[in-house]
Amino acid sequence: MINTVLAFITSIIVSYFLGSIPTAYIVGRAFKGVDIRQVGSHNMGAMNTFYIVGFWPGMLVLASDVCKGIVSLLFAYLIATYLFVVAGNMVVPVEMAAGIAVIAGHNFPVFLKFKGGKGGATAIGILAFLLAWVNWVDIGSLKLPLPLGDLIYLAAFLILALITRWPTASYAISFIAFWLIAWFVYKDTGLFIYAIFVTAVPVLMYIPRIKEIWAKSGHNFIRGIFRRNLKDRL
Repeated sequence: MINTVLAFITSIIVSYFLGSIPTAYIVGRAFKGVDIRQVGSHNMGAMNTFYIVGFWPGMLVLASDVCKGIVSLLFAYLIATYLFVVAGNMVVPVEMAAGIAVIAGHNFPVFLKFKGGKGGATAIGILAFLLAWVNWVDIGSLKLPLPLGDLIYLAAFLILALITRWPTASYAISFIAFWLIAWFVYKDTGLFIYAIFVTAVPVLMYIPRIKEIWAKSGHNFIRGIFRRNLKDRL
């Protein structure tokens, strides 16, 4: 029992501090000398970095924030399995707790007075790890993992992004793919509820921004969703 408690505590602490690494802030300062929280949409995330700093810096932030989610759960798995050797049925709960902690760190980073991003990219990493739906494919003499769950999510995102030209809404709606995988593939009610919860965090954090976009569009639903130029996005 004590090992399980220690696994939870250690994973939560490690994940929180990992999530607190302010990648968008660091990239904004390094590439353009700006405080990403004071420009554009004022959000410390990948999309604002794309618009203000540039494509490749934005890709760097996106990859880093997604990796926060993946790495935090990987650390939680290693901590629970090898450091504290908890019961097998408790490994996933430890990973899930780590996921919540890493989002909390990203959104409320200790290094920037608890003012961070919204957690969308980090949520992608969390669910990509938990609900990868890995299938093994034989290629010659090799047996390679194929993460069908992640590929389905990516396909949904790309299709929606091409239609709406609104990456943020596209990645948020695409989270439904992970819900369906949790319910129909894993058949796990706990994972299904967790996937909805993890999705809800960045969506709720984004509500003020949605209201701002709605106002800028002149309360025009079509113009608000299908925005045509960069100016409309800031």
